[in-house]
Amino acid sequence: MTDTAAKTGTAGKTSVRVPRRQKGMRDSRGYRVFQVVNTVILLGVVAVTLYPFANIIAQSFSDESFIRRGEVNLLPKGFNTTTYELVMSDELFWRNYQNTVVYTVVATVIAMVLTTCYAYVLSKHELRGRKVLIGIAVFTMFFNGGLIPNYVLITSLEMKNTIWAIVLPNAISVFNLLVMKSFFENMPKELEEAAQIDGLSTYGILWRIVLPLSKAVVATMTLFYAVSFWNSWFAGFLYMDRAELFPVTVYLRNLIMGAETAGSTGSSGADLAQTAANIQSVTIVLTVLPILFVYPFIQRYFVSGVMLGSVKQ
Repeated sequence: MTDTAAKTGTAGKTSVRVPRRQKGMRDSRGYRVFQVVNTVILLGVVAVTLYPFANIIAQSFSDESFIRRGEVNLLPKGFNTTTYELVMSDELFWRNYQNTVVYTVVATVIAMVLTTCYAYVLSKHELRGRKVLIGIAVFTMFFNGGLIPNYVLITSLEMKNTIWAIVLPNAISVFNLLVMKSFFENMPKELEEAAQIDGLSTYGILWRIVLPLSKAVVATMTLFYAVSFWNSWFAGFLYMDRAELFPVTVYLRNLIMGAETAGSTGSSGADLAQTAANIQSVTIVLTVLPILFVYPFIQRYFVSGVMLGSVKQ
């Protein structure tokens, strides 16, 4: 009997074996060509993606004279750490870095709680006023009050120079909200109905049934929010008046502006010249590293999350 034949077990159950590849069987020529071409293309995409990062890291450790002449490629030239030392020796840098971590964590937690609850509510088609709630959310994607009204609002609420000026105004991203809503809509309703029969409340169903089955979308949205808040600088620049409250992005932005101003006015000094030449590369490295360290821990969920909506029931 061949491997593909059906066999009946002792318990009377029928099982079917998946056909196995026979020994000595070779891939067709066309398939081998496809594998080679596919591998070459993917390696090219990887090289094109990684090259800018390698170049930025090389520039951050290179001497300013080599950077100005455009001689830095994948490896540093005139290796030095002057700019890193200037930035990292400043106590204000570490204070602002700590602010960024706190702002990002608090803002991401608030955003995920609000977005998850709102999306779960909108996924219920029997909800009264559901279309109105969706319309309110979508309306904000195309229209907003503008910069000055937002500033007046934050000021009137006495949120200037507080963490709330950064974490609350952008607490819900409508794009993330709609993605989560779509995910919740595609979950089997039978699971929630069974949980209701077992006596779970709405919050119990969300916490004990829905969220454990939604790790992919939760991890993906968490990464999106965290990256957005981590890279944000304008809110801190606009609503914070004291340097010790700035996020690190504002600190690095001010450092870049100061270096460019010094370079345009012809100020002297080796350290200042070095800073003006590769400060942008250093700032990119310092701001990207934390996200790169976090990504591997949620990568397996992120890969599934980015495919949300590609397969329907």
